Amino acid sequence: MGLNEWAYATSESLLAEPLPRRWAHSLGVAKCARSLSPILGDDAGLLEAAAVLHDIGYSRSIATTGFHPLDGARFLRDQEGADERVVSLVAHHSCALLEAEERGLRQELENEFELERPGLVDALLYCDMTTTPDGSQTTPTSRVGEIVQRYGPDTIVGRFIQRAAPEIYAAADRVEDRLAAVAAAHQPM
Repeated sequence: MGLNEWAYATSESLLAEPLPRRWAHSLGVAKCARSLSPILGDDAGLLEAAAVLHDIGYSRSIATTGFHPLDGARFLRDQEGADERVVSLVAHHSCALLEAEERGLRQELENEFELERPGLVDALLYCDMTTTPDGSQTTPTSRVGEIVQRYGPDTIVGRFIQRAAPEIYAAADRVEDRLAAVAAAHQPM
């Protein structure tokens, strides 16, 4: 079984039935990841695997800390066939260090999982923050607003996402700039 087949099967087994909306979101994030293949080259499959797996830490069957990036990455690290880079992307997706700080878990996250290349971190952040909870496309501004509204501005998640918003918008701009550069390079003269 290839990496992506394994990633989809693992994510589906943890999310599809108990958390169908989270599964729909994960499928939407993976679809967005596939659309970024022109700027990712050989890392396109890696990003898609991380995208479909990024929220498995929400599954009650593997959640231990209540912090889904850490729980998901720890679960994946212990799975045979898990790619170390995918595990790192799941651990650090969508400004996870800032949320870990809010939860008093930053040191654990930093010590256990290395950061992946910035271009891939940006790409996964872009895919997550341009996909609604039901898997459709949105803008980063709308997504941040939706998260604040859903969780509340004074909750851990609400505080974290407001703090992370400038980096979310900057990462989205970097990804869109890369896409535009690739598109421009392929325009006929």
